[in-house]
Amino acid sequence: MTRHPRLFSLPYFILGFLFTYLAIESVHETIWNVSTIALAALAAFDFGTALRLLFASKR
Repeated sequence: MTRHPRLFSLPYFILGFLFTYLAIESVHETIWNVSTIALAALAAFDFGTALRLLFASKR
């Protein structure tokens, strides 16, 4: 049974949206705090991984 990379990209998209939401909610007075930047970095990593898995099957 083969595993499709597109199926594995879905949890990364969900986590990316979750971390983006949490980063938006963690902004109190300024965006330049550690928790907001860390959550945004995690979201960027998850979105990048999801896109890489989504387009991996075309190679």
